[in-house]
Amino acid sequence: MTKTAVARRYARALLELLDETDIEPTRAALAGLGRAVSTSQPLRHAMATPAFGRDDKLSVLLELGRRFGSPPIGEQFLAQLVKQNRVGLLPDIAEAFARLADERKGKQQVSVWSALPLDAAEQDRLRTRLRNILKRDVDIAFASNPAQLAGLHIQIGSTVIDGTLRGRLTAMQSLLTKE
Repeated sequence: MTKTAVARRYARALLELLDETDIEPTRAALAGLGRAVSTSQPLRHAMATPAFGRDDKLSVLLELGRRFGSPPIGEQFLAQLVKQNRVGLLPDIAEAFARLADERKGKQQVSVWSALPLDAAEQDRLRTRLRNILKRDVDIAFASNPAQLAGLHIQIGSTVIDGTLRGRLTAMQSLLTKE
């Protein structure tokens, strides 16, 4: 079973245990814990090495969880991760949990890159268009990347729509050099 599938299972199980009021605090706590695990080499080492016992690992994670605002059910979840030696999956679990929580709320995360920053009217027009196409509420993160030259690069989950001039030129180059 792949790492992503395992992370999705843990995220789904946690989401099913939570009531609606605990979803957002859990999401924030998991995001913080996931960032801590992915960015802190000493933390990853402490969680991976057998030199530290389960109780030591759990106490570190519980303290971090409290700092990130984890609800009480999060403590039991972290204990299960330590017991099953799955702490390294926290970044993936946090990502999967966020996606599942958005699905439950009927919301879709979308990332949009443009060559130049879009003004408010263009952002609203794009948000409305995507909401109509996807038939759900969208949460869009806008960014600009001058290397794109023109057009939009849109990512909806694992689907990428590349309507940029840079993308078209790259595709044309690939097609021309293929022969």
